[in-house]
Amino acid sequence: MLKHVGLPGQGLQDEDDLLPYQQYCALLEACSRHSGNALFGLEYGLFQASDVLGDLLHLLRNARTVGDALVELRNHYALYNGAAEVGLDSENGLTILSYHVRPSHAPGVGQAEELAGAVGIALMRALAGPHWLPSALWLNHSPSTDVALYAQALGMPPTFNARCVALVFESSLLAQPCVLCDEALHQLVVRRMQRLERLSGDELAIQIKQLLHHLLPSGRATAQKVASIMALTPNELRQAMTQEGLTFQQLLEEVRQSMAQAYLARPSANIGELAALLGYSDTGGFCRAFHRWFQMSPLSWQKAHGIKRQPRLLGRGRTRP
Repeated sequence: MLKHVGLPGQGLQDEDDLLPYQQYCALLEACSRHSGNALFGLEYGLFQASDVLGDLLHLLRNARTVGDALVELRNHYALYNGAAEVGLDSENGLTILSYHVRPSHAPGVGQAEELAGAVGIALMRALAGPHWLPSALWLNHSPSTDVALYAQALGMPPTFNARCVALVFESSLLAQPCVLCDEALHQLVVRRMQRLERLSGDELAIQIKQLLHHLLPSGRATAQKVASIMALTPNELRQAMTQEGLTFQQLLEEVRQSMAQAYLARPSANIGELAALLGYSDTGGFCRAFHRWFQMSPLSWQKAHGIKRQPRLLGRGRTRP
């Protein structure tokens, strides 16, 4: 399936590799279609469970209360997935933990949203107990198969065609202590996560570049988004960069150049995929930028560095007997 959507399987062995969110959605959609399982994303999310959140999970599980953990999730989620945002709102005694994706109409986004909902339930069970269920699970699309199959997989039927993807539960849960709470470990992980939030001296450029590296594949690498993640206003971020002699566009260009060179070092590099990964709407815009950076085309750069191109897919469109 990775090959089917144009992703190199060996490239994903690097845990720091990123891929465009739309390609991730396309991968889930392809898996659903080829497996004949309309609930592939949902069931894969239940299989992955909350462990897929990596370091972020350790931060959440060791918060003092469920509410504290969900605030940490909202504040740090963009470092895990630059294409989505988590919301946390309370009204009329209920809390809504929501999940918002900017490319909301991409093919396969429904699969990705159902996967996120399943991971959300698994996360809440890690925080509140293994038998926890929300008052409601909202999905903002129509069911892709029999609703009874959703209920069988989740332990409850979702609410379809809702205003957003969300878990709804009683607000009293926010004050409940987390099932596993180790304050010392929590502070340790907080300090690790805050490496991306400090604004001291020479580290500023490195921290902004790290954020841009995560945000570029989703097309959300803007100064406003970076400032939001760093808990700053855009003006405060601009002032901090000015004090260090930096500009946002300069850092963005440097990250794009570095990512482009690392990607093109692969013999199977795909120029269209690279353009999307760097946040360009088309290959023409990327190729013009690349020529401005290096005074040559991407293919000429590969040739100059002795990289022999290999086809991404052999026999595309053919089937094996």
